[in-house]
Amino acid sequence: MPDTASRPDTPWAPSTLCGPLARALTRAGLDAGIAALQPMADTGLAHYHVWLDREGADWVARLPKQSQMRLDPAANLAYQAACFTRASRGGHAPPLHGLLPPGPELPRGGLLVSAIRGRPARLPEDLPRIAEALASIHGLAVPNAEARAPLLSPADPWAAMREEVGEQARFLEQAELAGEARRLIEDELATLPRQLPPGPGAEPRLISFDAHPGNFLVTEAGRAVLVDLEKCRYGLVGFDLAHASLYTSTTWDLTSRAELTPAEVAAFYRHWIEATGYEGEVETLLACRRAMWLWSLTWCAKWRTSHRRPQDRQGRSEDWSEELSDDALIAHVRDRVDHYLSVAAIEHVRRERRELQRLLLP
Repeated sequence: MPDTASRPDTPWAPSTLCGPLARALTRAGLDAGIAALQPMADTGLAHYHVWLDREGADWVARLPKQSQMRLDPAANLAYQAACFTRASRGGHAPPLHGLLPPGPELPRGGLLVSAIRGRPARLPEDLPRIAEALASIHGLAVPNAEARAPLLSPADPWAAMREEVGEQARFLEQAELAGEARRLIEDELATLPRQLPPGPGAEPRLISFDAHPGNFLVTEAGRAVLVDLEKCRYGLVGFDLAHASLYTSTTWDLTSRAELTPAEVAAFYRHWIEATGYEGEVETLLACRRAMWLWSLTWCAKWRTSHRRPQDRQGRSEDWSEELSDDALIAHVRDRVDHYLSVAAIEHVRRERRELQRLLLP
């Protein structure tokens, strides 16, 4: 969740971050015109970020801490490069400028993307801009199945989501949940639809799968830009709409934190529908919303049981170790995880769902 709006005077970052990056840039022949490297605040669990002052236009270096896609370093970079290359064609994501392969300086390598000067999203006022940014990605042409790699493109995106949620749900037993909270989550899991009705809403499109409001910056011109892209896939658009407007998303990031009313969420959905000309069933979008919420809750259970493990010094794949991030960031994530797994938060989302159904369904 990088904030590329400014370069803080006293950021947290490993003391040796810029030296290895400078050497990696030189090795890759990508150091021309770079005047300074400025480490940015540690605000995300998957990357460090460094602002590159350059002649012409600044870049941001995205240096992975881990792979949320559970890929080895080289494959992780290739996956993220495809995310930026494809999503930026819609005009609401930063273009990719280079790739720093894994090497002695940066064992996990890095990506170089356009730096976006903007402010964090403000809710609810920026929801229409976020809807338009997502519409720009969802409206991109979908390549033939054989040309979609390396991005995930499951034959049945709904079944794949159910499987992913089920895999994460195995962590519920170890997550030390209150008995009532676990019962509520398991009830929700048990009643998730087995399949979706066929139609436009069930057809795969390019999606971000990480579209929470903290991942957007709004430029001076009023354009919302999705700046964090590493989990794109060909899936269901309803997952992105959910991640942009769920309580577990809009109250996650400190800079864009807000509790939306059901009416504000309904207006967001309607704006996206108008921007895309969506002809599918609203029920499909709402089913995706429920699945995305359960994905978020089960991820919280997974993080709670995983973050105290030692860092994987081999840098092989997924790694949620708290050793990789600033103490303040870990404290913030722990606070949010504990809250979202509480009975009060679960009941809040269930009440919102009922009201949203009333507002959006005939």
